Amino acid sequence: MSDIPKRRVVVTGLGAITNVGTDVPSMWDSLINGRSGIGTITCFEQNDEWTVTIAGEIGEFTPPPTLDARELKRMDRFCVFGMCAAEEAALDSGMDFTQGDPYRRGVVIGSGIGGILTIETGHTKLLATGPRKISPFTVPKLMVNACAGNVSIRYNLRGANSATSTACATGAHALGTAFQIIRRDEADLMFAGGAEASISPLCVGSFAAMKALSTRNDEPEKASRPFDRDRDGFVLGEGAAVVVLEELEHARKRGARIYAEVVGFGTSGDAYHIAAPEPEGTGAREAMSIALKNASVPTDQVDYINAHGTATPLGDVAEVLAVKNLFGDHAYKLAMSSTKSMTGHTLGAAGGVESVIVIKAVHEKLLPPTINLDNPDDGFDLNFVAHEAQPCDVRYALNNSFGFGGHNASLVFGSYSGD
Repeated sequence: MSDIPKRRVVVTGLGAITNVGTDVPSMWDSLINGRSGIGTITCFEQNDEWTVTIAGEIGEFTPPPTLDARELKRMDRFCVFGMCAAEEAALDSGMDFTQGDPYRRGVVIGSGIGGILTIETGHTKLLATGPRKISPFTVPKLMVNACAGNVSIRYNLRGANSATSTACATGAHALGTAFQIIRRDEADLMFAGGAEASISPLCVGSFAAMKALSTRNDEPEKASRPFDRDRDGFVLGEGAAVVVLEELEHARKRGARIYAEVVGFGTSGDAYHIAAPEPEGTGAREAMSIALKNASVPTDQVDYINAHGTATPLGDVAEVLAVKNLFGDHAYKLAMSSTKSMTGHTLGAAGGVESVIVIKAVHEKLLPPTINLDNPDDGFDLNFVAHEAQPCDVRYALNNSFGFGGHNASLVFGSYSGD
């Protein structure tokens, strides 16, 4: 098996819906200009008992007209987000999905929490009116794998079909899994990403009870402060991102536009705590190290890292230590930013959203900033791309995603020059 050449995997389609833009172009424009998508929660009522009243809501949006509005009504909000992102990615790829072998195409799209809005609505209905009034669509809507299943149906993807659910590492694990499937010749094309819609009373209340969320309610746009000494927790966000991955020759033969190349994937487990990172960042370091070895990329060739960077007191410290320990002196030559300073934390969608951001950074040769970084914490002396975007001819970039349960994932993307 070791003698079988690894097939090259490239990115040919991008799709995203976030609180800073409901498609990739608008999202990217907001990010490079440092615009926050955080505001006061409007999707449910709150009173004085709520310690957290801010989040990164998407608000009103119009799904693509090419999607069936009747079908979308039978989906949870997280799945609608995923379908919107997948449709944009599919159209962006230029692929004709009515042609070719559907068994050589697949999907891996995950969610950290899944259809929580459906669960809360269904439970309220059950208590108020009894079991006979529960919607027959409840289970198909709440399933974590609902998005992957619906995308498979939409584009006739009959190959590998699965969903990941590894908390905040979900989207990255989905991309990594899809990348491996193509690399080992089990598919030629894969949809991959993550979707989340968890700005609900139960989720906001639960994360607030854990003291995980920022309580900077009076300054929503300044609440998400990765690497800043005044950070006090993450801000909950929502959205989805999906990419189309293809085997290189498959993409070349149909004349597809290639944004970047996926060259490595690494994953590890902290085996430390269900909700806190290992303090020295050993698991994060290992995931990055494995990803770079998998890509055959030396540490001194990495120009950019999109950090997990959630703005939690412990998480940011662990990630910075991991980067310093792995990259040594080169840590001070690369750039690392956290776009969660603008989008908030989209949980299971984060790895997908931030992979799209990294791919755009590689393709556009421009690094999105970390906003709200006014006073870097002690020991945070790296280039965090504070406040303003920075031009950079990126050779290789990493996307880090670390989740509750000690799940760590790191992806390596490289620029594609046509060779």
